[in-house]
Amino acid sequence: MDNAVAPRPGSTDLPLVQPAGFGARLAALPTKQKASLGFGIAALLALVVAMTLWKSEGDYKVLYANLSDKDGGAIIAQLSQMNVPYKHADGGAAILVPATKVHDVRLKLAAAGLPKGSVVGYELMDGARFGQTQFQERLTFQRGLEGELTRSITALAAVENARVHLALPNQNGFFREQQKPTASVMLTLYPGRTLERAQIAGIVHLVSSSVPEMNPKAVSVLDQTGALLTGDQANPQAGLDAQQLQYVAQVEAGYQKRIFELLEPLVGRDNLRATVTADVDFSQTEATAEEFAPNQGANAQIAIRSQQVSESTGSAGAGPSGVPGAATNQPPVPATAPLAGASGPLQAAQAGGNGAMGSSRRDAVTNYEVDKTVRVTRNATGTVKRLNAAVVVNHRSNTDAKGKTTTTPLSQDEIAKLTALVQESIGFKQDRGDSVKVINAPFRADPAVKEEPLPLWKQPEILDLLRAAAVPASLVLVALLVFFGMIRPAVKAATAPPPSPAPGAQLDAVVDDDNALPGATEAGALAALPAPRSNENLDTARALAKENPAIVANIVRGWVNGEAVT
Repeated sequence: MDNAVAPRPGSTDLPLVQPAGFGARLAALPTKQKASLGFGIAALLALVVAMTLWKSEGDYKVLYANLSDKDGGAIIAQLSQMNVPYKHADGGAAILVPATKVHDVRLKLAAAGLPKGSVVGYELMDGARFGQTQFQERLTFQRGLEGELTRSITALAAVENARVHLALPNQNGFFREQQKPTASVMLTLYPGRTLERAQIAGIVHLVSSSVPEMNPKAVSVLDQTGALLTGDQANPQAGLDAQQLQYVAQVEAGYQKRIFELLEPLVGRDNLRATVTADVDFSQTEATAEEFAPNQGANAQIAIRSQQVSESTGSAGAGPSGVPGAATNQPPVPATAPLAGASGPLQAAQAGGNGAMGSSRRDAVTNYEVDKTVRVTRNATGTVKRLNAAVVVNHRSNTDAKGKTTTTPLSQDEIAKLTALVQESIGFKQDRGDSVKVINAPFRADPAVKEEPLPLWKQPEILDLLRAAAVPASLVLVALLVFFGMIRPAVKAATAPPPSPAPGAQLDAVVDDDNALPGATEAGALAALPAPRSNENLDTARALAKENPAIVANIVRGWVNGEAVT
């Protein structure tokens, strides 16, 4: 006998036989459930595809950054031709492409000559045209030189961008009329960055060394605010540069540290405030002095610098002598030897008698060395000209046995001692004009400002996390709604076990007769009872028989006679 129970003819009950396969069960579902199941599966697949595309779309990396408008437009046009998706970032200053295509796209753009860059150098000389004039050649060379200098300057870590302007005058054949070249450099520094004095000097030296016959003083360097970084060449001490200001701050901080280290053990850590102002002189002066002193004293060594001696002697011919007359017209008598032992006057007389005349001259010039001292004095830079120190000390706090705290001012003697300590700590000099002021005043106890923590939903990290997780969380939520609202009910209906047959159907199946057994429809309660398969059902039937014995008797009589129960 087959276990499957067929519905009775004319019966309105649901079929008791379920299809064996899952596909057949799905096909047996109502049209509404089948449509809901199909729509739910399609929506779930669409959500999975959307999540996959969103994940792949978010993985973008920077292709190029800090591009000019011209290069950016050319790169975007090339990416459109290559069918490569792209995005903008940082207000259009950066171009992003999928992370898997970054290197491939860069190589392809490099083959196409992109990006060209807003700064061009000596590559301008490669495209020289035939028939260009001398002025065009000079201009192309100047542009190339400016571009190469710009590239070198922008290699510095603190420089974001730079522009170099060169003024190269035409040279002629007259050397005195030639004009010297000049240069101007415009720097754009990164936010929070500064250039040191040595770096500025390096930029000036780089530009002046790259142009022939350019004086370093003819190079001007400016920043993006228009401030002249090279300083006033005519007045180098017109202002302090960043390095000098940093030195002044270090000097003042050193003096303040000395004051705190000396007074904090005496008055307490939080009972002292001090500030020091230093007037530092960065002027550079150089003096040269020459001192001369004669050689004095008996033992002084005299050094001869130069000596010149000139001596000359001469004689004249014999002149007329004697008494005028006939004798004077006679020729002179030959000279005779002087008398032996004759004295000087006699010899002079003889010489006078002979008429001979002579002369002699001697000049002597002697130059001696004089003591000389050459002294060159160069003052040191960064000397302290004056110091001003101001110190405030809090009142002394006293706590009694009951825990009550009172404050009392310091005495004049204690203030004087603290002033002396401060003067000694900073190297006080009266003649230099230093001043030190120490006062005693109560410190106000400011109420502690309780910093309220930022709410969790206002923290930037949480907001970024929520923004990043909003899209996937929404897709997951929609997927769950589709699954539990459309797919799960249809699958549950297809996999549900068959319902238990009614008691009448079971009895009809056992009797195996065409005549239907009388049901308990007219009786009411018994028809709703299932077949007594447990003690609970049996107890229910017994209780019904006790309450309505007539109805139960009619049912049994109908079963025996095969008649319908009326």
